[in-house]
Amino acid sequence: MAEIKDPENTIIIELTGGNVVIELLPDVAPQHSDRMKELARGGEYDNVAFHRVIDGFMAQTGDVEHGDMEDGFNLSRAGTGGSSMPDVPAEFSKLPHDRGTLGAARSANPDSANSQFFINFKDNHFLNGQYTVYGRVIDGMEHVDAIVRGEPPASPDRMISVKVAADA
Repeated sequence: MAEIKDPENTIIIELTGGNVVIELLPDVAPQHSDRMKELARGGEYDNVAFHRVIDGFMAQTGDVEHGDMEDGFNLSRAGTGGSSMPDVPAEFSKLPHDRGTLGAARSANPDSANSQFFINFKDNHFLNGQYTVYGRVIDGMEHVDAIVRGEPPASPDRMISVKVAADA
């Protein structure tokens, strides 16, 4: 596993194939980083499906309202919900949407990000300046690459557990 320099700002996502370690970027996007840690600490991301996975683009997850595969899962609604907390305003930066970066999913309103996020399979620079980048995969990208594709996938993969490294 990669060296974890800041456990308070590192997320460990357990997938079927292994762990994905994400370094959050609180200096760039403090509100998005805090939201992810809050939802992880509350167990909100556990068992949430990857509901939109596009080959050569990205894997999207984080719908804690409709995407929990153990509690009220609705594949047709997955991707339409968020958390019970208010939306997070955009925190755009100069950081590019490179392979392995974490982006905040949102509606057409730039200030509508909530709980959903995506991990880029490749450099997706056309997203630069339009979606908040607030983390990057530092270990386990091969497990992200193995996530089942589909919009939605017929049998979606899920985040088994999501933890802040300081708590693991």
